[in-house]
Amino acid sequence: MSASLDDGGSRPPQTTDPVPTPASRRRTRERLAELRGPAVPPRPLDARALAALAANPGCRRRALLDGAGVDKGALASRLGAPAPFGQSQFAIVRGNSFEAKVKADGGRELLRLLGVEDPGTVSVPDLSASGPEGRTARTALALREATAGDGWTLLDHPLLTLEVAGSPVHLEPDAVVVDPAGRWTVVEIKSFPMIDGAADAAKVGAAARQAAVYVLALERVAALTEGAAVRHSVLLVCPKDFSNLPTASVVDVRKQRAVTRRQLERLTRIDEIADALPEGLSFDVEGCSAEELSAAVEAVPHAYAPECLAACELGFHCRSRAREAEAVQTLGRSVRGELGGLTTIGAVLAAARGDDGEPEDPAVAALRRARALRQEALAEAEAAACR
Repeated sequence: MSASLDDGGSRPPQTTDPVPTPASRRRTRERLAELRGPAVPPRPLDARALAALAANPGCRRRALLDGAGVDKGALASRLGAPAPFGQSQFAIVRGNSFEAKVKADGGRELLRLLGVEDPGTVSVPDLSASGPEGRTARTALALREATAGDGWTLLDHPLLTLEVAGSPVHLEPDAVVVDPAGRWTVVEIKSFPMIDGAADAAKVGAAARQAAVYVLALERVAALTEGAAVRHSVLLVCPKDFSNLPTASVVDVRKQRAVTRRQLERLTRIDEIADALPEGLSFDVEGCSAEELSAAVEAVPHAYAPECLAACELGFHCRSRAREAEAVQTLGRSVRGELGGLTTIGAVLAAARGDDGEPEDPAVAALRRARALRQEALAEAEAAACR
């Protein structure tokens, strides 16, 4: 099937956030390198991880570890709570093969999926450069040149930068298409199937949140590029039915973009989190013992929720600690919000029994009412069984 984009894109608003100075950036990088381990290369933060971070902005632990480039998977394994994340080698090879098929013939197949049957000459600029900063600059230059031109341009794996909690994060979408009118479209290529024109809603939602991160990063470049506009509808390309033939669907990510932007703005700056930690603390997976790593992790405040199990490598470790503390977070965010100041399961049970808690507290009153109703129902059931 072919897809068409109906939104004209918009110019991003100019930001008034303070820009970190080169000196402050350098100090932050040095501090994060100390936390990660001076000899340990940083693990890049991709859009999927960034979307998961935005979904839980209150977790300083994840913000710091992601900002420092710590391998959370290896850290979780050293702590004895590995997470079952990762793709099989077969899935990776299949995904790479499908992406190559989508971008074949100089991007003409991809433009056909956009609804452009005869694009004429398609420009595919070389985005290679030295280091992430060089690739980011080369991408920005290619976007400016494509916007100033009068044809179609396909940017294959461009590199973008987004400021997250005071630290730059490099992001690499599958592709960005620039049309003759100067509008930029994010392309997300996924290997899950689109059967009868529809894909798994949960997977589409995850792809939309990931694409929204790319849209935000593109808007930073568009704000400095004359005539540019970033579309808020992205092109999701998947295999058709059970074949390897590509098909596409347009996904509106305006809601995901707004939510992600708002959540990222709520993140505490990474340098502030790092400055609050004790001197000598380290997350060096190879250089520290399991006890030292456990102490380092516990020194950083976290905000566990059951959703973390599917989004964060440390989710199982944090769940174990939350259970040991009998924290109500293990019951979910909605339950935690309803319980107000009752932060442990023991406090909840004591309030329900009437042993503790203020009767005027709505949460306490609701718990006692629920307990009374339960006792009444059990009494009636017992009486009915005795008849």
